[in-house]
Parts: sequence; structure tokens; C-alpha cells
Amino acid sequence: MSIRVHVIVHGTVQGVGFRWAVGQGARAAGVGGFVRNRPDGTLEAAVEGDEHAVEDVLRLLRTGPAAAHVTHVDVEQVPLRDQRSFTVG
Repeated sequence: MSIRVHVIVHGTVQGVGFRWAVGQGARAAGVGGFVRNRPDGTLEAAVEGDEHAVEDVLRLLRTGPAAAHVTHVDVEQVPLRDQRSFTVG
């Protein structure tokens, strides 16, 4: 079953290689979507694909790379958009 989630990651998540790590993980998992920095210092992502693959990327978003410090993650399931590629913005 395919799902899509919208995610906001709070903490020390910019300038630590977070977007690159998520992009690599998402492409390896074969999901679509995007990841980008937001002006308020958070990280925003949308992840779409097989439920198990999306869960793999969510685990990465909840921990981040070694230099990151995630304090809170907001996850909301949203309608599918049939997005097959993953972009890093």
C-alpha cells in the first residue's frame, strides 16, 4: 500500500548535511517526494511510496545524520500525489 506523509523536523537540522542524508536514504528506499530547509530553521519533507519504504525514511528523519540534533518531528499523512522522484531543495 502506498502512502504520503508531510514532515516537519525541529532542532539542529540545517547546515549539518541533513538534506543530503535524507535524499540519499529516500533514493535508496525508492520513494518520491522532497526535502528542503524552511526559513524558520526547520526541515520540511514529503515522502511518498510503499508504506515500509516511507517508514524507513521516517526513521532517518527522526534521527538525522550525526551532526544533527532532532528535538521534535511532526508527521501528517496526506493525499498521494503520484510523485515518483525525490528532490533535495
